[in-house]
Amino acid sequence: MPSAPVTLLNARAVARTISRMADEILERNDGTERLILVGIQRRGVQIAQRIAAVIQEREGADIPLGALDITLYRDDLQTVGPRPVVGQTHLPKAIDGQVVVIVDDVLFTGRTIRAALDELADFGRPSRIMLAVLVDRGGRELPIHADVVGQTVTVPPGGRVDVFVPELDGKDEVTMVGGGT
Repeated sequence: MPSAPVTLLNARAVARTISRMADEILERNDGTERLILVGIQRRGVQIAQRIAAVIQEREGADIPLGALDITLYRDDLQTVGPRPVVGQTHLPKAIDGQVVVIVDDVLFTGRTIRAALDELADFGRPSRIMLAVLVDRGGRELPIHADVVGQTVTVPPGGRVDVFVPELDGKDEVTMVGGGT
């Protein structure tokens, strides 16, 4: 029988975490010049929007926002099925020479980020690419790390981390469902 979800971050903690992530992105880039936030479909897009809103509030700068759908760049596409659901990829402007921050909800094996990097390369050559994730749960299969991490958690084998955003889920929280027997 699966265990009950454990709340890792409630709505207030998510807001504080996103605020801290925005500050760290600004610090690592010495401001907002040449900065573009690109969220990975689905929940990475909503988290990127929230980071951009914090930056706009603090710095008075509108950060260009984009979205990547990495479905067709996955290395396991053949296991997804004959008709994978493909979302929209949209970049706000040319990325050549820009600092692109890829935003995702959970970093696990690194394969989603590898696919995002592959897709991003089709659009140009940024001067720098950073990775910001709300939760790093470990378990990497590829040598990928996040530059900005909201929270790091250890997830038991077979467990998972679920991120809920109000726009898609009607609630704002991060939970962990443990693995085990």
